[in-house]
Amino acid sequence: MTWRGGPTGDDPYRFGSEAFYASLGRAFVAMCAVVPVLFLVEALDVGLRLNLDVAAGIIPHRIQGLDGVFFSPFLHADFNHLYSNSIPLILLGTFVLAAGTRRFLWSTLVIILVSGLGVWFTGSPNSVVVGASGVIFGYLGILLTRGIVERSWWNFAVVLLVGLLYGWQLIGILPTDEHISWQGHLFGLLGGILAAILFRRRFELSASARPGSPTTTLG
Repeated sequence: MTWRGGPTGDDPYRFGSEAFYASLGRAFVAMCAVVPVLFLVEALDVGLRLNLDVAAGIIPHRIQGLDGVFFSPFLHADFNHLYSNSIPLILLGTFVLAAGTRRFLWSTLVIILVSGLGVWFTGSPNSVVVGASGVIFGYLGILLTRGIVERSWWNFAVVLLVGLLYGWQLIGILPTDEHISWQGHLFGLLGGILAAILFRRRFELSASARPGSPTTTLG
């Protein structure tokens, strides 16, 4: 599945255009609105003692923990866990969303599936995995890959910025801490790479530049 755009202004998300800046602003507002929802879920979980982490988190290798593939990104172990995920989720999510809402939604779904199923198949059966970090690593994977598959200097600039801000987080794909789901990070990153390839924007040549098209000459 690809999204089509043009090289000479047809693309509504072309860097420098008014549509681009408007899209970036809307994306930032939307991602800022997502985080309070996550805090509300955590507040309800703590205040009402719902124990949602166990009820709706990923429990690897167990059928009753499979629904956590979809629910776990909305749950966190505590408020500190949520705080640590909030800023990278807003920043990375803004850049991903700014490229188009439909692409963002499909990409997020792929990331959730790849990350969640990866954790379910490879994680420890004695653990419960919750948190949006898999999605965050997925967005990182998207941004790192788009610059290559879409050959866009704007995406390369985003990659440089992301690398400076969050490149150190790539160590999270290694099993360095038993309390951190490195599987979720690794499979989230892979899911983001896959999503960037599946939902890449295809730029078509204008009619005059297509092979075999007639050219206009002056006599």
